[in-house]
Parts: sequence; C-alpha cells; structure tokens
Amino acid sequence: MHDRIYLLYVIVRHYYDSVVNDVVSIHESQILLLNSTPKCYSNVMISEQIQKAIQSAVAGLGMEVGEVVLEHPGELSHGDYATNVAMALAKKAGVKPKDLAEKIATAIRAQNIPEIAKVEVAGPGFINFHLSQAFLVYEIAKIVSGASQYGLNKTLAGKTVMIEYTSPNLFKPLHIGNLVGNILGEALSRLLMASGANVKRINYPSDIGLTVAKGVWGLQKTGGNPKDIKALGEAYRVGNTAYDEAGDEKKEIEVINKALYEDSNPTLTTLRKEGIATSLLHLELLCKKLGTKFDTQFFESQSATLGRAIVTDNTSHGIFEKSDGAVVYKGEVDGLHTRVFLNSHGLPTYEAKEVGLFKLKSDMYPNFDTSITVTGNEQLDFFKVVFSAIKKVFKEETKGKDLRHVPNGFLTLTTGKMSSRKGNVITGESLIETVQELVREKVKDRGFDASSTESVAEAVAIGAIKYSILRQQMGSNIIFDFEKSLSFEGDSGPYLQYTTVRAKTVLGKAKALGLLTSTENTPKATGELERIIYRFPEVLLRATQDYAPHLLVTFAIELSASFNAFYANHTIIDEKDPESPYRLALTSAVVSVLEQCLQVLAIPLPEKM
Repeated sequence: MHDRIYLLYVIVRHYYDSVVNDVVSIHESQILLLNSTPKCYSNVMISEQIQKAIQSAVAGLGMEVGEVVLEHPGELSHGDYATNVAMALAKKAGVKPKDLAEKIATAIRAQNIPEIAKVEVAGPGFINFHLSQAFLVYEIAKIVSGASQYGLNKTLAGKTVMIEYTSPNLFKPLHIGNLVGNILGEALSRLLMASGANVKRINYPSDIGLTVAKGVWGLQKTGGNPKDIKALGEAYRVGNTAYDEAGDEKKEIEVINKALYEDSNPTLTTLRKEGIATSLLHLELLCKKLGTKFDTQFFESQSATLGRAIVTDNTSHGIFEKSDGAVVYKGEVDGLHTRVFLNSHGLPTYEAKEVGLFKLKSDMYPNFDTSITVTGNEQLDFFKVVFSAIKKVFKEETKGKDLRHVPNGFLTLTTGKMSSRKGNVITGESLIETVQELVREKVKDRGFDASSTESVAEAVAIGAIKYSILRQQMGSNIIFDFEKSLSFEGDSGPYLQYTTVRAKTVLGKAKALGLLTSTENTPKATGELERIIYRFPEVLLRATQDYAPHLLVTFAIELSASFNAFYANHTIIDEKDPESPYRLALTSAVVSVLEQCLQVLAIPLPEKM
C-alpha cells in the first residue's frame, strides 16, 4: 500500500510542479499493470532534485553554494549519490567538514523527500543518498510505459545543429580515419537528437584536388575501369606512389590537377566524373551499412570556386593579404599562426575551401545555432585558424553561433598493419570485411542458414567496430583488438547485442506462455539492476552536453553485466512465483534501455545470435 500511495503522490506532485512543462496523466492501475501503461516520463531527474535539496539545505544554514557536484559511489552499499559539498564549504565556514555534513544532512532529512530513503554522512564529510525502493520501482514502470521515450530530454529543443562528418576523399576506398569519423559523427548526431535538437547531417566529399588528380593519372597508366571501385583504389595507389617519388610524374599530376580545376580537358573531366560517380555509389552503400543517411552533401568542387572568390574579395578588405605570390591569413593577431588560403598558382587550398563550405552551409541552414565538424586530431590547429577567418568574413552570419571542431583519434591494430587487396594499408572496407569474416567463423556452428549467418555477421562486425571506437573518449587514439572486440562475454559490442537479444528472448517466451509484466508484487528489496537502470536519463544528457558517447557505452556495458548476473541468479519465468511478473517488468525495462543505447550509438541489433 505504501508503494501505491507513493506512486500517486509522485503523479500529483509532477502535475502541480511549476517546473514541469509537459504533464502526462497516469492512472495507478496503468502503472501497476505495465502491459497497458501509456507513455510517461518525468521532466525532472532525481539528480536535479537532490541538487536542489542540497542547495536549499545549505541556504538554510546561511551559506551559499554554486554548482553542487554529485557522483555515484563506487560501491552501491555506499548509496546511490554522494556529494563533497560539506568539505568544499567547511573551511570558509570555519567548521569541521563532518560537523557541517551532519547539519546539511539533517536539513535535507527535514525536507521529507519521498524519493530519498536515507541520508547519511560518511568518511571525512561525504553525504550519501540512498533512493527509496518505491522510487526505483516507479522508474521501472516509467521505462516500460515510456518505451522509446524514456531518457529523452528537451534541452536542445528549438536548436538547429549542422554536423559534418565522414567527408572522404573520393577516387579511392574509404580511409580508416573517415570510418572513425563516420561512427563518431553518427553517434553525436543521435545524441543531439535525443536532447531535442534539429540535426542536419552533412557530408563533404573531396571530388577535386590532388587526390583526384593522382587517381586520374593512375587510371591513364593502369587502363583501369573508372566504374570499378577496386580499379580506382589501384589507380590512386599508383598515382600516389608516383607523386611521392617527385619525378616528372609529379609535374604531370600537377598539370592534370590544374586542368581538372579549370575543366579545360574533356577527356580528363570525363574520367574524373565517372570515377566520382563510382565512389559516391560505393560510399552510399557503405553509409547505409553503417546506419548513416545525410541530409545534405556539398562537394569541394563547389566550395573551391566559391572559397576562392570570397578570399579574393576579402583580400582587398584586409582580412587576407598577399605574400610571395600567395594569399594568406595571418592569425597571429588572435594568438594563432599564418596559413595559406590561395597558393602561388591562384588555386584554393583546403583553408579557402572551408570558407566556401561555410557559405554553402549557412545559405542552406541560415538559422543554425551550432556548426560541428568531426575530423582527425591533426586538424585542431587548422580549424582554429579557419574558424577565426570565417568569423571575420561572416560577422553577421556567425554572431551568437557556435563553430566547433570535434576531433577524433587514430585507429591502429594490435596486429600492426593489415594487408589489403587495395594495398598494404588499413581501409574502412577492409577492416569491416576482415571482422565480418571472423564473425562468420565464430557463428558457423550455431545452426544459422546462409542468409541468417550473413545478417548476423554484418550486424556483429559493425557492432564490434563501432563499440571499440565509441568506448574511447572523444579524441583518444583507438587500438583495435580483433579477439577482444568480438568477445560475447566482456567489454564489447557483441556482448551488448547478445545481452539484448537474450533479454528479448526471455520476454518472447513469457509472452508465448501468456504471462504479464507487473510491479505490483515487488521483492522485499530492490537489487543492483534497479539502481543502475534509473541513471539512463542523466547519462544520456551528460553524454550529449559533453559530446561524450563513451559515457553511454560505459553505462550500457554496466547495465548488461548487471542484467546477466540477474539472469544467472534468478528464475525470471515462473508461473507459480508471484514475483515473476516483476522480474519480467525489470527484464522489459532492460530491453527498452539497451535498445535505446544501441539506437543512439547506431549499433545494429541482430534478431538472434
């Protein structure tokens, strides 16, 4: 009865709480019988409530505190949240931290917050908070009733975010760095959308320049078919090797490069267009496999012409200046460095192309709030200078806007370089193909037919690669270990996928038996699973705010480990056990949250494993 009264209290509290923007009515029976529960989610997270309670208690003691830092104790026995606020304030207040902590804890207890079961002081002055069982059960009800809505927030509602990622050099296979950028960019896009942002995905392929010129030269030498992606890869390899040797071939490639920019040689232009079309089709198929669909695609051939004109125009305005036949931007005035925007031949460099690209982007989405570019760490200084120049050229267009470069690290293998049919280099395609073949071998004895084997192999391979990249902090280098990445029993993408499939299988069996999920008959005490799963909304929000998908990965793997321990220690389906419906509800909540995690991380979920 206490649980029911609490649940009704929370509903009424949320209805009258002035900070809640959207209110969803819930009947008690719909919470207790989860099969018929409507969508429902709170706009105020428990962490925010605890922070406000601490601020109120501190204010009541005649003190002020700015940001209240909460953390989850390493041991669940120490509580669900902890704060060191007393230790931070004690010196200024002239009291012992533990004494002040006791006073703050007493003031918080006096607030009679039903979500909090216990407030205690530990160690030199930490304040620990234990959440009530009724609240944790209520969260399980919210998850199941809210399904795909649980955890979402509206902190970025009304904001438009342009995010550019992948952006490969065409005329050759996808570079491993572009694969990493695609995976991080897609995860960031989905995180931002989970916070209500209007996200515009942008791809910016390089369809002109030295890379393409090397490929065109290589096609002429090898006689390769420009409609064959493998032939393009080989042509680029040949052209790149010749250019690096810096002989007559380098001069020939530079002549081709100039002719392609000027569109002065129909034969060369035709080869370029055919190769670009082949590369784009190949890229589209690969992005589909990775779960990415772009809203807009701009090309370097567009930004180059536009960027050259803008730089030339603003040279007379003093933003750029001539230097030894080139046009440069001197960033020293802003604590940066000088970079060339037009070379001595009058051709636009990557810097000028970025200026043109910004014009294309801002014309397409003039009301944007944030523009994000996801590329490698090595371009950190490049973008500092480019953004500085763009803000001076486009003063009005960038006023109040956030231009942000999000760096990604390099991916290397524990086995060193990987041999590829396209050359002794790592490519995005070769990595996926290699991992996929390893998965085929791993699942060959699981009784799948050929179609299912291929479907599982692709999903697990993509999941293994994405997880290995997303588990690292943004900008960190990545070491890809084939064996660890494909483990079904540890810190890996397949482990997340397997756990979700296992939990869904349990629910499928229960449904076939006609068993219902319910939170009416709860156990005497909630376990670890309930005390992890409720954290999902705050993890999702922080991962968005910090541009940190790895936080979501860490949470998902922790939840998976907890569920597998729960699965091993409990009989979930038992028609004679009155607690079985609650265990089914808990399993359903795990499925909902893990599916949300996988969806945001763009990790595919096989139907079976």
